[in-house]
Amino acid sequence: MIEGLSPALILILGALLVPFLRSGARKIYMLALPVLGLVQLFSLDQADHGVFQVIGYTITTLRIDALSTIFGTIFHIATFLVVVYALHVRDTMQHVAALIYAGAAIGAVFAGDMITLFLYWELTAIASVFLIWARRTESAYRAGMRYLLIQVGSGLILLAGMIFYARETGSVEFTKMSLDSLATWLIFIAFGIKCAFPLLHSWLQDAYPQATVTGTVVLSAFTTKLAVYALARGFPGEDILIPIGAVMAAFPIFYAVVENDLRRVLAYNLNNQLGFMVVGIGIGTELAINGTAAHAVSSILYKGLLFMSMGAVLLRAGTTKASELGGLYKSMPWTMVFCLVGAASISAVPLFIGFISKALIIKAAATEGYWIVWLVLIFASVGVFHNSGFKVPYFAFFGRDSGIRCKDAPWNMLLAMGLTAALCIGIGAYPQILYDMLPYRIDYAPYTTGHVLTQLQLLFFAALAITILMRTGLYPSEVRSVNLDSDWIYRRFFPAIIGHVDRVVRRLFHSAVDVRRRRVARLIETVYRHHGPQGVLARTWPTGSTVLWVALLLGLTLLLYYL
Repeated sequence: MIEGLSPALILILGALLVPFLRSGARKIYMLALPVLGLVQLFSLDQADHGVFQVIGYTITTLRIDALSTIFGTIFHIATFLVVVYALHVRDTMQHVAALIYAGAAIGAVFAGDMITLFLYWELTAIASVFLIWARRTESAYRAGMRYLLIQVGSGLILLAGMIFYARETGSVEFTKMSLDSLATWLIFIAFGIKCAFPLLHSWLQDAYPQATVTGTVVLSAFTTKLAVYALARGFPGEDILIPIGAVMAAFPIFYAVVENDLRRVLAYNLNNQLGFMVVGIGIGTELAINGTAAHAVSSILYKGLLFMSMGAVLLRAGTTKASELGGLYKSMPWTMVFCLVGAASISAVPLFIGFISKALIIKAAATEGYWIVWLVLIFASVGVFHNSGFKVPYFAFFGRDSGIRCKDAPWNMLLAMGLTAALCIGIGAYPQILYDMLPYRIDYAPYTTGHVLTQLQLLFFAALAITILMRTGLYPSEVRSVNLDSDWIYRRFFPAIIGHVDRVVRRLFHSAVDVRRRRVARLIETVYRHHGPQGVLARTWPTGSTVLWVALLLGLTLLLYYL
């Protein structure tokens, strides 16, 4: 392969040729791009490539080390899987946007400086929004605009932080930083927005379910995982990340319980999984960073699989509302099987991928003595078992019979889900495949008797609690509803405040105009009274009176002049 060529450019530049290819050749070509990118990645040495100077700063367009390699590898695999999943789509715009988006995320992962990072960071925002707009509905357009505003805003904050950082340090190298200046805080906030920190998270639940069937799968793989990588690269061991991650892992559970749209349920659980990774970054030990990287790989696969299955349901049944679904196992048996694999994986069932990655982060929390955080993560694990492990497959494929009869997913969707499910099971059963790729050497055996029994007990009692709630009628029913989230602040509260201020200002303005208008009217009336046809100054005066007044005025003028 080409020495020094970034794998990202293979996808980004290659995407530009997609519109000029016919259907059959286009499919083969799109499948080849991530494969070529992965081959290019593994053909390069672990070192800095593409290094040059710009206005006194060192630019490193391609930094390959253990941390960037594992993220770059899973991003290429995810790109291949989503291309397979989207082969039936005839919308060229979606294909081009997805490939450029994936390439930009890969480029950002391998960026060795913050200028390169910023360019790719913004490109991910611009390319990904087209996957939302491609649905071509009014709600998708509005959600896309909000998504773009937030993502580009994150980039602008990153740019400001980068400029301050360069002035303070004289370098733009993207390396470990400390939260001891305005520059690093701005960079941290920019990463936090893209990682969907609490109160900054609602763009995820707002935008992802509004994307196209295939677009949501693509979105779930890259944006937030890129932010996880950026935090792991820039702020490992920052204590503030531990409580932030713990809150991220816990609070989405409550929203997902009452959410009716199953794709939004998965979006909330994506937030939950990010919380585990952020906790791992905050702990910052080798075991914790390994756990973060491993869980990022796991999350991309099983969340992708769950979004794929719900995308197939949306394509065939026309809805992902739990209140409108049920009994689809009769019509979509293969999709149901793959959904169950994703549910088992995210629930950390032994022999599935979530079991061997989530355990590393929980073990790191216990090892470092973060027992409250450890309890929060255990609680979050139970919650995600309910939401994604039980609720999504149960209400989509089982439960009541909705009467919907349809075909199973297209062959390419089933193939993509099958490949992803195979990875979830294969890596879960043979964890060393993943462990050998982690940034640090690892000596951890997930399949110990104590660990397996503890996890099975946790899952058993969680399932028992759900059963009791459902049998006693205490389980929340699935009904049409609207969840109030933090986006209410900028979608309702701020517009209401601005509208109120606008109305007050308009009233004050109109009052001031009215006062001026009345004063001008009185002035005109006064002038008219004196100078109008009947005014005093408009009358005809006798010649003698006029001469007298002229003499008096002349005398007064002479007097003032001589005095």
